Amino acid sequence: MNRIVTMVLNNLFWVPSAYFQLCHYAKYTDNYPEEMKFEHIRRIVRRAIAGGHVNLVVTGQENIPETSGYMFYANHQGMFDPLAIAATCGKPVGVVLKKELYDIPFLHQVALCTKSFPMDREDVRQSLTVIQAVTEEVKKGRNYLIFPEGTRSRKGNEMLEFHGGSFRCATKSKCPIVPIALVDCFKVLDEKGSAPVTMEIHYLPAIEYAEYADMKPAQLAQLVHDRIAEKIRQVLAERS
Repeated sequence: MNRIVTMVLNNLFWVPSAYFQLCHYAKYTDNYPEEMKFEHIRRIVRRAIAGGHVNLVVTGQENIPETSGYMFYANHQGMFDPLAIAATCGKPVGVVLKKELYDIPFLHQVALCTKSFPMDREDVRQSLTVIQAVTEEVKKGRNYLIFPEGTRSRKGNEMLEFHGGSFRCATKSKCPIVPIALVDCFKVLDEKGSAPVTMEIHYLPAIEYAEYADMKPAQLAQLVHDRIAEKIRQVLAERS
C-alpha cells in the first residue's frame, strides 16, 4: 500500500485533473473514441509506474496480432497486473474482473471506459453470461484479458491451475490467443514498501485457432498454462 501513496505523491499536482478526466470519460463513455479513453488510462498508469519506482521490462510485443479481435491470457500475481498490461499492450483491451474489484474507485472508471466485465465466480449463470458477452465482443473485433487462475496466486512466481471455462471465450469466438507471462509483478502492490522493484511482462507467440480447434477447453487451458510456466522458468533460470 505504501507504493500507492508514493505513486500519488510523486504525481500530486497531476492526479486530480487526470482522475477527473477519467471520471468524465467513464460517465460519457459512448461519446468518446476508444483510443482516446485508452490512451488516457495508459498515461495514468505510466505516470504511476514512474512515480512508484517501478522498472517495467517488456518483451514480445511483436507477438501481439496486428488485427484486433484476440484474447490475452495471463498468470495473475497482483493487483497491478491488468494495469501494467494495459500500459504495454498497444491497443485497447477490456478485462474480466472479479466482481469485488469492479466497484473500487479508479478501477470502476477504467472498467467503464474499456467495456470490462465483472464476474462472480460463485454464480455459474452470471459467469456464463459474462463469457458469452466477451465472446460476442471479441467477434466484433474487441480485445480482452482474462486471468484463468481466477485469483492472484499469492505464491510469488508460482502459478495456480488454470480454469478451462475461462477459455470458452476463445473457443467460441475462434480468435487468436496471446499468452502473457508475468514475473515479479506481485512486488509492485502486493508487498509492503516503496523501494525500487523490477517487474516483467512477456508476450508469448500467439496461438491461432487452427492450433487449438480440436482441443477441449481444459486441454487448451493446460497448453497455455504450460507455455507461460515454461517462460517463467526460463526467466528465473537466466537469473541464477
